Amino acid sequence: MKKYFLSRLIQLVPILFGITFLTFGMMQFAATDAVDIIYEQSGSVSEEIKAAKRAELGLDQSFLIQYGRWLGGVLSGDMGRSFISGKLVFETFVDKLPATIELMLVSILLTIFVATPLGILSAVNQNRPLDYLIRGLSFVGNSMPNFFAGLLLIYFLALKLNLLPIMSGAENLSSVIMPALTLTIAMGAKYTRQIRAVVLEELDKPYVTGARSRGVDEFTILTKSVLRSTLIMIITLLALSMGSLLGGTAIVETIFMWDGVGKMAVDAILMRDYPLIQAYVVWMAIIYVLMNLAADLLYHWLDPRVRYGEMS
Repeated sequence: MKKYFLSRLIQLVPILFGITFLTFGMMQFAATDAVDIIYEQSGSVSEEIKAAKRAELGLDQSFLIQYGRWLGGVLSGDMGRSFISGKLVFETFVDKLPATIELMLVSILLTIFVATPLGILSAVNQNRPLDYLIRGLSFVGNSMPNFFAGLLLIYFLALKLNLLPIMSGAENLSSVIMPALTLTIAMGAKYTRQIRAVVLEELDKPYVTGARSRGVDEFTILTKSVLRSTLIMIITLLALSMGSLLGGTAIVETIFMWDGVGKMAVDAILMRDYPLIQAYVVWMAIIYVLMNLAADLLYHWLDPRVRYGEMS
């Protein structure tokens, strides 16, 4: 296990360096000049002032020199300052991260409570009306874009029924429900189909046939045998979803004005705040690859077949 962990960790190093290089390169070769954005609201500003600002920000140097300075700062914990607000980029990111983590955790809990029973019900009632209904709903949910699902929830739950606030805030628990539901619709639909497939596979295995022949009831078979095997897949999927949710909530956070890192990234893109965008991409990449590594390790730890295969 230790050897596997070290090998996977070593493999992640060039991936992360490649991500930092591509991210910095895309920001540098963007069509819009960050200095022009900074002085956009100031009216007519001379080119001398703009040139001095570029020199102050280090934008007048070559690409490789800028990348080397930026990478050295990242490795030492200094990701620079925002072009727009002047605040430290790392402090801004850390300040927004708790709201995104809150939204992620609520979405994952809702997904577990929705997808697990629906997936099991669909498998147990294979090719029956309930199975067709659940599969149809999961197909629609998996095909629906997040922004469209969010707008539907706003229209029905906020405007028509007046049950929930449209604008969200981390300090208000009720305001997290709609953005979390928006993320749960697609994620829950995907998990429902995957859980159904795993349960069907388990129900066809010889140990289930043997348990049925001994008179064991279906509920006991599902809860003590099939569900236990399914949990390995569910936990692995959830570990992967944590990484994707941390970086994939930008549209939902923007729609509901949820003050997390996703909305911060969208605002930074609109303002051409390159240090903030670079920090967002790099930190999301680090979190995502670490979550993937944790999922791999968790799968190896939970599935004895993998451990025994490594030992042999």
